[in-house]
Amino acid sequence: MPATVIVNARLVNEGRVAEADLRFEHGRITRIAPSIKVGANETVIEAGGRWLLPGVIDGQVHFREPGLTHKGDIATESAAAVAGGLTSFMEMPNTRPPTLSAEALEAKYALAKGRAWGNHGFYMGASHDNLDEIRRTDPKATPGVKVFMGASTGNMLVDDPATLEAIFRDTPVPVITHCEDTPTIEANLARYQARYGDEIPVEFHPDIRSREACLKSTQLALSLAKRHGTRLHVLHLSTAEELALFKAGPLVGADGTRKQITAETCIHFLHFERGDYARLGNFIKCNPAIKDRSDRLALIKALNDDVIDVLATDHAPHTLDEKSQTGYLQAPGGLPLVQHALVAALELVHEKKTSITQVVRKTAHAPAQLFDVADRGFLREGYWADLVLIDDEDFTVQREDVLSKCGWSPFEDTTFHHRIGATWVNGRMVWNGEQLVGTPRGMRLEFNR
Repeated sequence: MPATVIVNARLVNEGRVAEADLRFEHGRITRIAPSIKVGANETVIEAGGRWLLPGVIDGQVHFREPGLTHKGDIATESAAAVAGGLTSFMEMPNTRPPTLSAEALEAKYALAKGRAWGNHGFYMGASHDNLDEIRRTDPKATPGVKVFMGASTGNMLVDDPATLEAIFRDTPVPVITHCEDTPTIEANLARYQARYGDEIPVEFHPDIRSREACLKSTQLALSLAKRHGTRLHVLHLSTAEELALFKAGPLVGADGTRKQITAETCIHFLHFERGDYARLGNFIKCNPAIKDRSDRLALIKALNDDVIDVLATDHAPHTLDEKSQTGYLQAPGGLPLVQHALVAALELVHEKKTSITQVVRKTAHAPAQLFDVADRGFLREGYWADLVLIDDEDFTVQREDVLSKCGWSPFEDTTFHHRIGATWVNGRMVWNGEQLVGTPRGMRLEFNR
């Protein structure tokens, strides 16, 4: 492929916005400079002063393959992801069968080869009986081991104290946790069933999957990590109370030291709040639950204050029929989010609630640093050309434009003030602002460990 030069861009990278040109060839960035002389055979992209970002690295998605492919699969969900500027993803292990062994992990990578539009890594899962598999995990094969701590997810609920101690003590990779306390949730549910029977209003979801359930489980995870010196990353924080458990500061300090314990929130917790259940009902039912406006505002502040280290999606599609069930108890929890997560984050920039450099830090730089991702997450010479060009153009999300297999979005009828103008993965354009381009050629992520 001939080299491509993007000219007259505003590069957003490492805390700065700078007017510059960028050249890439053979999949990698080869030159960044205030002005680049374009060769006769090079392709030129005129940015016209638009933002050029490193592609988003989404550290938490559920693409439903294998076993749940009526909801989504690696091909369809990664297509939606690159349309949204997400160039790399890390996929969760609660599939059917779950990813609980090295063989199952490699089987997932085989499923993704030639079908994933974005670069990809897959998590090892934890259960009560796969501790030896966790101990044998190759640190270069996975971003981490996912532990569902007290959150019932098939056979992957891990609530035995001895098993948790052993996982935190013996894991060779970071521990990634979903923290909700199941006994607390079950007690809350019993109280609401006693009052409403099977007709519980969805507005009570944040009271059933309560802040107390989140806080109790998160406190347990942190105590285990501190006792064993484990690298711990707590997913999808949803409450103001949990924020007090985490330290503010950069993920990687000036001396190169890295936080041992880190936190993530997700885009829907920064966009929706309790009052939205009346309008959207089960279409914003997710676990942990979207909670109060005060929580949403506290999470945005924590993102700006570097208490929260990473912004992700927790993309978890269910079919329209599944989510359209009228009963709260019948409708599953989870939202399709990858296609509109970045533009939703940029809406916070438009509203002056955060900065464009902070969005890039939390969606690209921090995931790369946290998971030791090789040569991605930054606009640097020698790094892979995973790039996103942002158009300053309003658009309204319509159901017919959703690329996820489930065919709906919680953002329908929402107007955003930026859109994805183009996405490149490994130096190949895969989204031209209107449609997918070429064929899926995402690569297996490499981890520098």
